[in-house]
Amino acid sequence: MSSDSTLILVANDQYRLPTNLKPKHFDLTIKTDLEELTFHGLVKINLDIVTATSAITLNTSGLDLTKSSLTSNALSGEHILTVSAFDKIQERATFQLPTNLPAGSTAELKIGYSGGLIGSMMGYYNSAYEVDGKTKHYALTQFEPIAARRAFPCWDEPLFKATFAITMISREGTVNLSNMQSISEEPLNPRVNTSSDLEEIVASTKNEKWKITKFDTTPPMSSYIVAWANGDFKHLELSVNMPLSGKVIPLRIYATSDHIHQAQFALDVEASVLPLYEKIFDVEYPLPKLDTLVVSDFDAGAMENWGLITGRTSILLLDPTRGDLTARKRIASIQRHEVAHMWFGNITTMAWWDYLYLNEGFATFMGEIIVPDRVWPEWRVTSEFITNQLNRALNLDAKLSSHPIEVGCPDANRINEIFDSLSYSKAAAVLRMLSAHIGEETFLKGVSIYLKSRLFGNSVTSDLWEGISTSSGRNITDLIENWVTKVGFPVLSVTEGDNGIFVRQDRFLETGIAREKDNETIWNVPLGIVAEKDGERSVDCSSLLSERVVHVKLDTSKPFKLNAGTSGVYRVLYTPERLATIAAESAEDHSIFSLDDRVGLVHDAFALAKAGLAKISSALTLVDLWKNEKDYLVWSAIGENISALISAFWESPEIVDGLNTLRRALFFPLVLQLGYDYTNDESSDTGLLRTLAISQAANAKEESVVAEIQSRFKHFTDTGDDVRISADLQRTIFSTAVEHGGRSEWEAMVKLHDKHKTPQEKINAIESLCATQDDGLIKETLEFIDNKARDQDVLYFFIALGTNLRARRALTDHFHNNYDILYKRFEDSFAPQHLVTHSSDYYSSTKDLERIEDFFKKKNSTKYELALAQALDGVRARAAFVETSNEDLKAWLIKRA
Repeated sequence: MSSDSTLILVANDQYRLPTNLKPKHFDLTIKTDLEELTFHGLVKINLDIVTATSAITLNTSGLDLTKSSLTSNALSGEHILTVSAFDKIQERATFQLPTNLPAGSTAELKIGYSGGLIGSMMGYYNSAYEVDGKTKHYALTQFEPIAARRAFPCWDEPLFKATFAITMISREGTVNLSNMQSISEEPLNPRVNTSSDLEEIVASTKNEKWKITKFDTTPPMSSYIVAWANGDFKHLELSVNMPLSGKVIPLRIYATSDHIHQAQFALDVEASVLPLYEKIFDVEYPLPKLDTLVVSDFDAGAMENWGLITGRTSILLLDPTRGDLTARKRIASIQRHEVAHMWFGNITTMAWWDYLYLNEGFATFMGEIIVPDRVWPEWRVTSEFITNQLNRALNLDAKLSSHPIEVGCPDANRINEIFDSLSYSKAAAVLRMLSAHIGEETFLKGVSIYLKSRLFGNSVTSDLWEGISTSSGRNITDLIENWVTKVGFPVLSVTEGDNGIFVRQDRFLETGIAREKDNETIWNVPLGIVAEKDGERSVDCSSLLSERVVHVKLDTSKPFKLNAGTSGVYRVLYTPERLATIAAESAEDHSIFSLDDRVGLVHDAFALAKAGLAKISSALTLVDLWKNEKDYLVWSAIGENISALISAFWESPEIVDGLNTLRRALFFPLVLQLGYDYTNDESSDTGLLRTLAISQAANAKEESVVAEIQSRFKHFTDTGDDVRISADLQRTIFSTAVEHGGRSEWEAMVKLHDKHKTPQEKINAIESLCATQDDGLIKETLEFIDNKARDQDVLYFFIALGTNLRARRALTDHFHNNYDILYKRFEDSFAPQHLVTHSSDYYSSTKDLERIEDFFKKKNSTKYELALAQALDGVRARAAFVETSNEDLKAWLIKRA
């Protein structure tokens, strides 16, 4: 379907802009004053009139519109316009025209405007930083999903693609950045290098030194990926040779002077992956450069503005002398994801936000699986994906309040809610499952066909399936459509017969098998059966479950399991006897079950137990059988699930103590084996396992580990020398010292928060402040959020306090008591839904469920309705799990002890 025909189809939607005309080109001039913290703009918009119209409606929000006018090839002269109507809720202004513009005509709409550079982290905003004790400012844009309208009047919907020519006027001594490369930059000379249209804008520059920077015109693009920035930036630079075009593309990373020395690694990652994406997709990167801007105040993690990626300091900066492996992997992941968007989202853009997953799911899949496996194979990202993406998605999708990957979202004001693990992680997992089923080469060929068919255009789901159908020769729509359009995922129940197994699918919920009305979907499920053949691992990728129950011929006297490599988006429920057999086989040195199989088995066992489909004792028995496991990723899954158990049973001291005893028994031997010191010649897995083991043992209050940590922390605070605190252990050492310490340890973290060497050190200090067990210090930490925390850091406080069992109720009370202030502070950002989740979604009793429900009954939850429903579902499920599993868990812990 062409973009023009799609425009006609959505013409009368109450939530969408009229499609009687179409913007083709924006000529945009922005004057930025970092001293006054204001901006002024003039936008000239070339319009094609699709159907005759007497009005022009576009998006604008928070801007003071000044002179507006229209010229047209169908009208004589320039016509002054005024806003005849303004829709505050949908953020639309309407200009009534003096006479009809006929279909097929063209026009130019000219609008002058101004605005303030506030710290909203949306639209065009200012970010503050300190140099030599003085506060300085720079300004940048963040438009996704609907904030371009806060920086210039526009058609702020992804379907309205246009070209953009941006001109920036700024004070001398600052740097201007935008999507394209600059084509000229010179001192501002009003009336010499500015037109008469800009006379009012440049009038205030008299007797001051300003400059004007003009940027090349962009390809057709959506408003949400338009970007610019102005400030005192420094940069690092590389260049790459592109495999298809043969072009040399310059890459730069910009940051403030205090941060630029930590930006090299992110730039190196970008240089590694940009040419690789071009080769994989067989589609040329169309821009002449790619920049990244590291930002001190940023709402999201990072943003894929075309040609100008932006992102937080904490996820783009790395101390070149002390960077830990986890930080390296995080930076690499973010950059891979954002560079993938240069194709998915920027060249080919979803037609509307219903199809957000076509951007985010693809960028996650490409960035977490396909590309890193080629560049950093030692990181074993496919196995890591199971815990970091697949399991996270399944846990969210197991709620009754879940939503499909392709989710109807007509109202733009509610788009923020669907930027969640379903649009990112589940979508990526479904794409991974499809790729595994039809073959990666075939899958990627289909993706290339899809991109080429929608170059510089918009797309919907059917366009993707059509491309992959062409490459595979199969009907991909029938195969995969309901994984995207239907809510939830199945659990496969396996029972054994004389000649094989019976496999039944039902929708899985965290409370068990769904009721009949919620259990209508039949998915096409790739079974991926692992079996033993001639003593070796054999995988059947051809078997597909496309009905409620199927019989599969199989020799059940030999080891087998479903979901080979945990590539499928489902859970598998075996009989207790079969699970025990699989667990025993998995523990063997030369098992037919792979690392990916074992990681998936751990997550499935605990999820099924929490849903009441198996006993929690069976999951713990599996873990106990694997106490000699050597692989970090399996131990990571084990640690995550035991920690989640403690979180659920947090108000049952006897069970918490028993689970901590188990944690000590599992992880302390690893600490004794691996020690506390890292070496350059050890594998990445060894280092990660050491960090995990020490962290888990410390959290379980292993006395010797706590003592060693306190010794290292004391040396640090006594001498100021952090030589005994490796970067990989910094967070664990700081938080453990505060947890087992008092005011002096807490105040040491306050000082580190205020004077940190790296952004990661600041986050570690935040999380450590939140680890205190002193009620008075918990109260002071909550006051710190209100009085000292930067807006972008508040969520770190909420997450960390929520994991501190002693601080949970204080955090909830603080959020409830200060709700109006916090909501006002963050209402225009992604934060409200996360604050609701992280102040609520850890309780496990019906009493607390009722308390939270009662509080929110009195609130307008429009902007976080989905997050609230998911949080309440989580509390219900945990309450049921705690009630039904309490005795089984106690009995297992007593027996093991």
